[in-house]
Amino acid sequence: MTAVRRTAGLLLAAFAALVAAVPQAHATGYRYWSFWERSGGQWTYATQGPSTARPDDGAVEGFRFAVSADSADASRPRGAADFGAICSATPAKSGMKRVALVLDFGTPADAPSGETPPGGRTACARVSADGTTAEALAAVAGPLRYDTNALLCAISGYPKKGCGEQVSASSDKKSPQKSDGSGDGPSLGLPIGVGVVALLGGAAVWRNRRRRDDSV
Repeated sequence: MTAVRRTAGLLLAAFAALVAAVPQAHATGYRYWSFWERSGGQWTYATQGPSTARPDDGAVEGFRFAVSADSADASRPRGAADFGAICSATPAKSGMKRVALVLDFGTPADAPSGETPPGGRTACARVSADGTTAEALAAVAGPLRYDTNALLCAISGYPKKGCGEQVSASSDKKSPQKSDGSGDGPSLGLPIGVGVVALLGGAAVWRNRRRRDDSV
């Protein structure tokens, strides 16, 4: 029985080491332009897209290119966000409205492979009184690029390609996440772990049989 316990202990230790050695699944995010609205001196994640949002005259809107998992994890636009400062050189005009835009092209770590983000900037767009944020953006930050689902993919031509792609967040330099499951660590250890459990179960059965034989 001592030998059985020793064997079981060794197998359990081996299984624990195996589980510890198996790499965990990488956290993932998405690389995209997030859209923000300024209110009360703070950025709030927009609840609708720029093609349907119709900001008031004097509004401040922001865009940030980054990798994030969801709206709660999204990076806010950086830099000055004051309407008076951004639109000081753009006079008001009857029948038109002015919208201040903060454009943050993100960091090199969030950039697609081979691309370098431009420096952030601000712009004051003057559009019709019922104009959308998308129209304001097109007036001062073209060319814009959208996908077939009207998702904003590029501002001022950045990035040159890609649109909301899933990426791995396991390293400083984000890279496209494989879709074939080859990065899923736990799947490797699962059959081996099942084998260890089976061996432990066999040892327990052998021990119970020996107990019965000894009692006869």
